[in-house]
Amino acid sequence: MLFSNQHTPLDGVDDMEVQWTVRLFAGLAERLGGNEVRVSSAEGGMTAGKLKALLAERFPSHAGLIHASFVARNEVYAADDEPLESGDELALLPPVSGGAPENAGEDELASEDGRFILTYKPLDADRMLSQVIVPEHGASLVFVGTTREWTNGRRTVHLEYEAYAPMALKTMRQIDDEIAAKWPGTRCAIAHRLGTVPIGEASVVIAVSAPHRAGCYEASRYAIERLKQIVPIWKKEIREDGSEWIGEQQESWNPTAPAAE
Repeated sequence: MLFSNQHTPLDGVDDMEVQWTVRLFAGLAERLGGNEVRVSSAEGGMTAGKLKALLAERFPSHAGLIHASFVARNEVYAADDEPLESGDELALLPPVSGGAPENAGEDELASEDGRFILTYKPLDADRMLSQVIVPEHGASLVFVGTTREWTNGRRTVHLEYEAYAPMALKTMRQIDDEIAAKWPGTRCAIAHRLGTVPIGEASVVIAVSAPHRAGCYEASRYAIERLKQIVPIWKKEIREDGSEWIGEQQESWNPTAPAAE
């Protein structure tokens, strides 16, 4: 179960003119003490930036991480000056790791065409490759990212992944659209593991097919780098000497920035 529907009320905030429930993930949820906070405003003019400022004021010890995070408005990243309206679905997303479906009891959440998947089950590279193979293509690649045991001299026991599931699927689709625009005819499929991923098991599989090998190599590299930039999936390293959410160490993170060429 990915969400517990746990609320963390803000001190001094009552039912007022406009109220939003802001969903929290990964390290932010741990630090702020729940999966949601409620924010109210008696006046108009609330923006994504003002929302972050309000939360930073209420949680000053975590202000740095709050300001480094991005507001998602209706499952789309919002610039700080974007206005917020009553009824918006809001989430505050900390920097992604560079990696559970929200429906309790579901082991897998997938796009209608099956090319974009979030799952608690072991990943199947052949399944993803079958989603992109077409007769007119002469090249295909499968990238598999696995849990490694040692990082900078520290032993990892396992990894844990969490996602803002509906937005993650949307941004995976966005990556596919960007690839199709850059390398016409190229197809992409992405599957990402959630929950606990032991050493040696795959956390992400990206399959790409293209008319020629050069575009296939380039598109595959583009897909993993873009996934690490914009897809709201967070990774927690569980080590022998402690645990840490990966991504919070970034001094700056901007998922709305254009992809690096």
